[in-house]
Amino acid sequence: MTDRTPTTYSDVLGTRHVARLLIGTLVGRLPNAMAPIAIVLLVTTAAHGSLAFAGALSALYVLNSALSQPVKASLLARYGQTRISSPAACINAACLLALAATGSGAHPALVTALVAVAGLCTPPLEAGLRALWPAILRTPDQRRAALALDTGAQGSLFVTGPLIAACLASAYGPPTALIATAALGLAGSAVVLTAAPSRTWRAEPPNGTSGTRSPLRNGGLRLLFLGLAGIGFGVGAMNVWAVTMADTHHMDLLTGLIPGAFFAGSFLGGLAYGRRTWPGSTTAQLLAGAAAFTTAWLPILTLPGPYAASALAVLPGLFLPVVIASSYLTADTLVPAGARPGTYAWLILSYGVGTSAGTATAGLLAGQPLAGAALPAIASAAAVVVLAAARSRLRPGAPAIHGQTTSRYGPVPSER
Repeated sequence: MTDRTPTTYSDVLGTRHVARLLIGTLVGRLPNAMAPIAIVLLVTTAAHGSLAFAGALSALYVLNSALSQPVKASLLARYGQTRISSPAACINAACLLALAATGSGAHPALVTALVAVAGLCTPPLEAGLRALWPAILRTPDQRRAALALDTGAQGSLFVTGPLIAACLASAYGPPTALIATAALGLAGSAVVLTAAPSRTWRAEPPNGTSGTRSPLRNGGLRLLFLGLAGIGFGVGAMNVWAVTMADTHHMDLLTGLIPGAFFAGSFLGGLAYGRRTWPGSTTAQLLAGAAAFTTAWLPILTLPGPYAASALAVLPGLFLPVVIASSYLTADTLVPAGARPGTYAWLILSYGVGTSAGTATAGLLAGQPLAGAALPAIASAAAVVVLAAARSRLRPGAPAIHGQTTSRYGPVPSER
């Protein structure tokens, strides 16, 4: 890949509202990483419940948050961000606060209900943010840079979030961790939802066509979702492989060190990808990124030592932002502008479900080091096969975006 026209992050972050929306969304999404561990600590420590029940509640929160994304995104497109994300953030925080207040003595059915509702009502800040970029950043290079920066930064959530929750629970008790989780979610949501672009944004179907048509009706998008699920599967399997490495080498630090190295690579890869203009279509970049992501997993098949494994985990992380950002940019060319929030939600859901499936599958193979190390590469290779098969359906402009996105904040030109 060669550099043509560099895109500076100072230009992107210096654009009005960009830094506020990006930082606010990252803070508002911290509960996605904090709540699962805070729930486990509350149930097992404060409530003296079983680890199995705590794990099931944590999984329920994550699963409900992921599965409800398409519905919430459809509501975003129809009613706007403030009218949907504001009550969702309040309900999510209220459930977490109620859990903190009653979790130690509450009936398991009540605890389960609170966790389930809290997961369902996680505000769709990620899909909302990515729907706002076209209304704020006018050029494709700027939007690609913002997507890469967003993708690279979000990995830090899943490193810092559990750490913050664990530290607060250890110092002040699990209820405090849940209270902090609720407060951060409300604060971040407020920063985003009170910004002018978020308050005034409303996707409107161009030329009177339906912008809320399900993205699942598009064969190319279905294959894109499946491919992204394979990428997520590899990441989920990596998290369990890190635990296996920690057990094998009797180094608990590896449980966090290996994922931390992976997401550090993701941040660096996002910075590198976003600041350059790369040749070829977004579909070509997606395939190249997925192939590089797959290749980067191969060195861990040698079952390296703990420090070498941590260093090698950086390599696949470098290419994750390329895959994620180019997936969104490719999807943009396949749907009307009004359908983008729903499409983004399915991308988020696909990656999340893939991650969960990878974690579960790797857990079944935890006693087999080589099999666990091979899972990320196998899943990523399968994703490459799916995306390659879908290439003709994913080419930019087929079908082309018709018209332009309109919002109260301003028109957005078509990306033909």
